Amino acid sequence: MPRHNDSGDEEPASQSDRSEIQGTLKTLVSKLDDLSTCNDLIAKHGAALQRSLSELEGLRVPVEGGEKIKAVNERATLFRITSNAMINACRDFLDLAETHSRRWQRALQYEREQRTHLEETIEQLAKQHNSLERAWREAPVLSAKGSERPLKEEASDEDEDTEYFDAMEDSPAFITVTLKDLHAHCYPHTSTLSQVSPSCNDLSGKELQPRRQRRTHIPDKPNYSLNLWSIMKNCIGKELSKIPMPVNFNEPLSMLQRLTEDLEYHELLDKAARCDSSLEQMCLVAAFSVSSYSTTVYRTAKPFNPLLGETYELDRLEEFGYRSLCEQVSHHPPAAAHHVISQRGWTLWQEITIASKFRGKYLSIMPLGAIHLQFHSSGNHYVWRKVTSTVHNIIVGKLWIDQSGEIEIVNHRTKDTCQLKFSPYSYFSREVPRKVTGVVADSGGQAHYILSGTWDDKIESAKIIQSSRGGSGSEGKQKTVYQTLSPKLLWKKYPLPENAENMYYFSALALTLNEQEDGVGLTDSRLRPDQRLMEAGRWDEANTEKQRLEEKQRAVRRRREAEHFSLSYTLCFFPSGREYEGYQPLWFHQRRNSITGETNFVYKGGYWESKERQDWSMCPEIF
Repeated sequence: MPRHNDSGDEEPASQSDRSEIQGTLKTLVSKLDDLSTCNDLIAKHGAALQRSLSELEGLRVPVEGGEKIKAVNERATLFRITSNAMINACRDFLDLAETHSRRWQRALQYEREQRTHLEETIEQLAKQHNSLERAWREAPVLSAKGSERPLKEEASDEDEDTEYFDAMEDSPAFITVTLKDLHAHCYPHTSTLSQVSPSCNDLSGKELQPRRQRRTHIPDKPNYSLNLWSIMKNCIGKELSKIPMPVNFNEPLSMLQRLTEDLEYHELLDKAARCDSSLEQMCLVAAFSVSSYSTTVYRTAKPFNPLLGETYELDRLEEFGYRSLCEQVSHHPPAAAHHVISQRGWTLWQEITIASKFRGKYLSIMPLGAIHLQFHSSGNHYVWRKVTSTVHNIIVGKLWIDQSGEIEIVNHRTKDTCQLKFSPYSYFSREVPRKVTGVVADSGGQAHYILSGTWDDKIESAKIIQSSRGGSGSEGKQKTVYQTLSPKLLWKKYPLPENAENMYYFSALALTLNEQEDGVGLTDSRLRPDQRLMEAGRWDEANTEKQRLEEKQRAVRRRREAEHFSLSYTLCFFPSGREYEGYQPLWFHQRRNSITGETNFVYKGGYWESKERQDWSMCPEIF
């Protein structure tokens, strides 16, 4: 593994590693010479000792004394034999070390050549990318109709991965034909989503509730420049959470707070709890699952990795009827548990592990783990998983983020399903960027609603009144043709606050997440000093504080492991049947889920009661 100096630049590793190996071998040879000298001395003095003992045996001594002298002579002989065996074993070890060091050097040289070749290839791609980008800007491509091709939003920065996406895959597996509302009288039993259930009316509106006055701005982001490539080029193929990164690449929120941002459009779940139809409820749950990505469209900075045992609460009981709690339950792999309970009829919980890989041109972020949502009155239990996020233009150009993949939402009580597809962006596709399509079907597989929209703007639903098998497409696949009523808006993204571009593109909710509050737990993310310093624009101090916190966490981990090994050693001699359990979270415990079959962390209770008593004596000192 390459070493780095304090400036972050790579040292001439091949020569330094070779000299280090050679130096180690020289030290081993020197130590072996010392052992040989000691062995010669042992042999010399041992021979003299045996001669003296032989002379003693020739003297007239009592029988008992002669037996003792003979026994001592035998022990001296065994000592000489053992010392000779030890020095021979040391010579064998040195021979093996010399042999394997040559193999290590050859393997290291091969890996270094491969790495150099990869860096040269990536840099060449970056130069070609820049040239193509300039050529495209200076001479816009003409469309087939002869008119100038319109410039898509952020398109100049999005062309490096066009070979990764296949535009043909963007076409949906179905075709929709929308009928006007005036035809609805022909199908009196198939009215629109809002008509079937009056309790679900005004699905896109925001409820008016008395609210506590919360902050609407944070200090502007300082204009610090840092070469991302100088750091990231040495991280290709590695797990991102294990790479120490300065706060310059962060936003002043932790991953626990980002996870809590999923609740930005919680009113969708409030409305879903009032729906009588499980299929209409599924439409709103699907819109909620898509809405969580709307906050990511401009948010290319990474959140802070939470410390082990760090928590974050969002108490919106008086304003919106819910309480949310997150806790970092594992450090390697990094995993956070989340639990939300609402007085308006629903409970949501999840355990998310973030896996991320840097691929040279882009960064893939794969959230692992299931999201559970249960409605209290009906018992409908929905489960789904998140899609992959990809950050593009790591080398050159403006960073941009895309979501791609499929989400399957299952209502495990009724067996209703919703299949959502997030289409990856492609230059050559005529589809709307960031497009999402979906079909809501009952337990028998019959489709009832079509969902369409984009993950950064809005989602609509259209009631299906008839379906038929259509002709084959360009790839020979038969498509289903759905006749639907006019679409109804389910979800619409809130506009960003004024000056958002200078405040990390935070939403109105995100601006309040790190607001200081009284009475929170001692491990709450709001109390994390490096994050607080970064928010205030004091990035140099934040970097120093971040290093201190990470070293403190490593020291605690080493101490916990030392206690574990000490306990294991004790149990070897005093077995009691007790097993070492490692780190145990405060507010969550592991349980096997009867639906997914997975073992994950779920809320065990006690946090809000401790907050009411203001008793945080059980909290570890992590800051």
